[in-house]
Amino acid sequence: MPTARPTFRYPLILSQNRLLRYAVFFYLYMMQGLPAGFSLTALANYLTAEGVNPSVIGSFAAVVGLPWAFQFVWGTVIDRYQGSALGRREPWVVGAQSLAFLASLSLLLVRNPVTQVQTLAWLFFAHSIFASVQDASVDAMAISVIREEERGRVNAFMRAGFLLGTGLGAAVFSHLLRRYGFFSAALTLSLSLLVLTLLTFFIRERPEDRLLPFRRKSQTAFSEPIVRPTVWRSPDFRWLFSELFKGLLARRSLVLFGAVVAAYLSVSLFVRAYNYHLIQVLGWADTSVSFLTGTYGMLVATVSALVGGYLADWLGNRRFLLIVLALITGYLLIFNLIAESWRWPSVAQAGLIAFYFMDPFISVAAMPMLMAVCRPGVEGSQFTTYMAFVNLSDIAGTYLAGQALLYTGAPVIGLVAGGLVALALLAVFFLVRLPTVVAR
Repeated sequence: MPTARPTFRYPLILSQNRLLRYAVFFYLYMMQGLPAGFSLTALANYLTAEGVNPSVIGSFAAVVGLPWAFQFVWGTVIDRYQGSALGRREPWVVGAQSLAFLASLSLLLVRNPVTQVQTLAWLFFAHSIFASVQDASVDAMAISVIREEERGRVNAFMRAGFLLGTGLGAAVFSHLLRRYGFFSAALTLSLSLLVLTLLTFFIRERPEDRLLPFRRKSQTAFSEPIVRPTVWRSPDFRWLFSELFKGLLARRSLVLFGAVVAAYLSVSLFVRAYNYHLIQVLGWADTSVSFLTGTYGMLVATVSALVGGYLADWLGNRRFLLIVLALITGYLLIFNLIAESWRWPSVAQAGLIAFYFMDPFISVAAMPMLMAVCRPGVEGSQFTTYMAFVNLSDIAGTYLAGQALLYTGAPVIGLVAGGLVALALLAVFFLVRLPTVVAR
């Protein structure tokens, strides 16, 4: 009697493969970082070197980031419509990635970014709409499939992916802009997004999800067993928004989230002012700043994210967040008090590279805490709302830096940023100490 051949098991299922979860969320966030590094670092530094007014560059960044302010809407819609044979979140992720790729092709219409800053801003705005939906759907997927004991480390991989994508976007696209022109840089971005979108198509969230929306009619000894797809209840919008605002307005949520936003705003505020200072005051080439950001800076950021994930799980997220905010406060205050020494290249380079430990440390400490305060049933909506304001704070910092540079210099802006982080540190300190706030 012939021996039955083993049943094929599809390997790319997030809920059943821990290493796959690390890899997938790493590259999904890297996919988000590439356009960010291109637009907000490489292109912003390029425009700065070409003499574009800093307020114009700040406005450009604000327009590019505006769609991220509406992520709470995207998250609510994603939570409302999740009944698909392809999975709860997978259709949203792949669909948004596909539209973001198509929107990126519109950048090929720009011939001279220096004289077409406003056009460029609105084309990036169109791309950001779909990119923000993709970000919201990825965050919703993360909360659905990441186990609680993995959240610190997976968040580290997520942030490392974003930072690596940002670094590659800054370094590679800065070189392409100067060497081959804007068209080649935009085309490279579009092709990169296309490849990563095709890769995402083959990922499944759970065993019962399908790659295609139609049911297989037959099954062979080599095929995977047919599993009846899980039917997810789709709540109405009234209930979703009610629960969402309950979660957002809880005292613990407000204090923690306010501190995190203040920290991200401060970091963005300083780095944009410092990049401007390096290029316009100290005479650095924009390619040098972007290359240093995309190489050594991103190496520090990536290592910090990965190490920070393990430290957050070991020390506890709240304790680690306190340590991180204290380090950032010290860095911003001390480094800006010795601003006279920035004219020495070694000090200026060390300051720029050291800066990149901040963002990943904040992320790996704060994101699991924000995940933990999300209310059941609206966790996708609530977390994407948090991420919307985190992203918006980054853009707001760039915009405010552009306005502030018209009146003062980078050292003063850096000291103000340090003061904001100090306030965030105090807020988190009292959040940890007060049992009535910490208790669920």
